[in-house]
Amino acid sequence: MPRPTPADGLRFAFGTLTVVPARVRRWDREAARAGMLCAPLAGLAVGLAAAAAGSALLALGASPLLAAVAAVALPAAGTRGLHLDGLADIADGLGSGKDAEGALRVMKQSDIGPFGVITLVLVLFAQVAALAELYDESRTGGATATVLAAATARLALTLAARTGVPAARPEGLGAAVAGTVPARGAAAVLVAVTAAAAAAGLPGGAPRMIQYAAAVLLACAAAHLLLRHCLRRFGGVTGDVFGGLAETAATTVLLVLTLGHHAQ
Repeated sequence: MPRPTPADGLRFAFGTLTVVPARVRRWDREAARAGMLCAPLAGLAVGLAAAAAGSALLALGASPLLAAVAAVALPAAGTRGLHLDGLADIADGLGSGKDAEGALRVMKQSDIGPFGVITLVLVLFAQVAALAELYDESRTGGATATVLAAATARLALTLAARTGVPAARPEGLGAAVAGTVPARGAAAVLVAVTAAAAAAGLPGGAPRMIQYAAAVLLACAAAHLLLRHCLRRFGGVTGDVFGGLAETAATTVLLVLTLGHHAQ
């Protein structure tokens, strides 16, 4: 089979990570590798749409809080809530106290348990609260944070799909993409996204550039810690784990930018 084209990678990324009706023509390991390397681009598109929604509401006279709600709601809708569902499922799995097999059964159930509900409420509240502060500071700052959070969320997926990270189940999205991204490729995407984040802070000078780059790196570090814990508990990654990593990274970006704003 020929090597996947850039278009194949984009179709895989958008077709599996967003609601964009991209026809995924290839569902093999090489296409998965290309798709996961393109994952931050899918996040960029979702983030731009969310930032546009938030900025439009501010332009119409809405409060920063309402703009923040829209900027959080649109990425959730843009993934059909799959990332939030994954976060809730791994919270239930980790909170169950069961062994790997039992925790995976808990995660596969269609209902959401108390750990999942509490985690969703706190994470969504944190995202909205952080974005409301950033939008209150400036429309540009809030919009940039929205885009950066969405792109970094998908960057966390690229890093989690690197070689050496096993799948916990033989089926599902986790098995399809686990271990497909070479370490060098994952590192290159990390550098590219971090550099792009720093460039986005250029109008604010060196402090803002450092803050944006630090937000990306700290978000990836937080996602990595969660990934390591999931690997110990579940024995590998699942689609739910990927969703939880994305939400963890996005939330960390927003918190770092908010705390950095107060520190300046």
